[in-house]
Amino acid sequence: MFRDLGNAAAGFAALTLFTAAPVLAQGGPNTTSLAHEVVLEGLDAPWDMAFLEDGTMFYTEKCLGLSVRMPDGTVTPLLGMSGAEGYPATADDLFCEGQAGMMGVAVDPDFAETRRIYVYSTSNMSDPHTNRLMRFTVAEDFSGVSERTDIVDDVPYKMAASDHPFGGPGAHNGGRVRFDAEGALWLTTGDNHNAEIPQSPTLMGSKILRIDTDGNAHPDNAPPEGFDPRTFTYGHRNVQGIAFHPETGDVIAAEHGPWHSDEITVLENGGNAGWDPRDNMAGRGDCPDGYCGYSPNQEEGMDRYERASFMPMTDTETYPEAMRPVWDNNGWSQGTSSAVFLEGAGWGDWDGAMAVGIMGIGFGGTPIGQRIDIMEFNDDVTEVVDVTELTLPMEAGRFRSLVLGPDGSLYAAVDEGMIHKLTPPQ
Repeated sequence: MFRDLGNAAAGFAALTLFTAAPVLAQGGPNTTSLAHEVVLEGLDAPWDMAFLEDGTMFYTEKCLGLSVRMPDGTVTPLLGMSGAEGYPATADDLFCEGQAGMMGVAVDPDFAETRRIYVYSTSNMSDPHTNRLMRFTVAEDFSGVSERTDIVDDVPYKMAASDHPFGGPGAHNGGRVRFDAEGALWLTTGDNHNAEIPQSPTLMGSKILRIDTDGNAHPDNAPPEGFDPRTFTYGHRNVQGIAFHPETGDVIAAEHGPWHSDEITVLENGGNAGWDPRDNMAGRGDCPDGYCGYSPNQEEGMDRYERASFMPMTDTETYPEAMRPVWDNNGWSQGTSSAVFLEGAGWGDWDGAMAVGIMGIGFGGTPIGQRIDIMEFNDDVTEVVDVTELTLPMEAGRFRSLVLGPDGSLYAAVDEGMIHKLTPPQ
């Protein structure tokens, strides 16, 4: 659901921001000539996709389950959530609520031998409920999945609105699942709108985990003393984008901000992203119900830059060694989601650039800012040197997931129920 600032003046100011924001010269292909195909439509909030080399595409729908689209276009349901119909099997503990449900999916790099895939979903198997990363084996004929193993079962889930004051049940779960080029498995998690989670050494929300395919910590992880060893970075708000630079291997996160400061950050092993919405951080006093994550928005006369100073996404006053973002969204939050690097000669100068999906915000129900941004980095991946809004050959939507297919095309899932395919000139 779009966030609504609730007055025309705010909407006009934001619209001015979007239209006036600088767009640097386009250095990639002529994007007006991108070939466009609707791969699937009529879906229920598609959340993520993962490909095999032959074009087989696994995808999740947040409140339904896991399915597969074969190279010939045939779609086969694989695993449904509680109450879902038309699936060969359902997992009764998996459910959707608010922002939670079946989210990220990734394919084992050795799928040809293991036939394994990894799915992140909300589960009521325990009380309180948790988000879980599950491993499945796919049938030889792609008719279903079996051998479920929960390799991560302790990512926090927000049970009720009364637990903390902002956001409903199921808020802020992170949810992106990806493998890097070395075969390590990565999982992003969110803060549940719970002030204690981001800086907690043991609660596995607000973290980026690096693990093996059994859920064990990667041996090279270097979190601070006392932290869960699965932790690669901590102090995040709600990361839904993670990508790996194709040349350097740098790990890059795309993160939602609290009405300000969406961030792109090059991650450091053991690093703190600096999000800490507790009382009395960064010189603040007490906040409503002990959560400062949105409190500047109740301050009369405070503009977005003052809010960002009052409640920073990256609190360098409290945490001087925090990781600095290499890009932020001009003092605004427009809902950064998935991120992926473009590769292939067809992308021209954008070969090696990063595509970032922006879900946009809403004023009185009118969406603003929905787009795909192309970000180019300097050679040592310490700075974003160019940002271009991709010219789309179709209507924009809430871009939930961006994935590069084995054919070099950019696949984009939107909350409105479609998966698009964008192919550069060949």
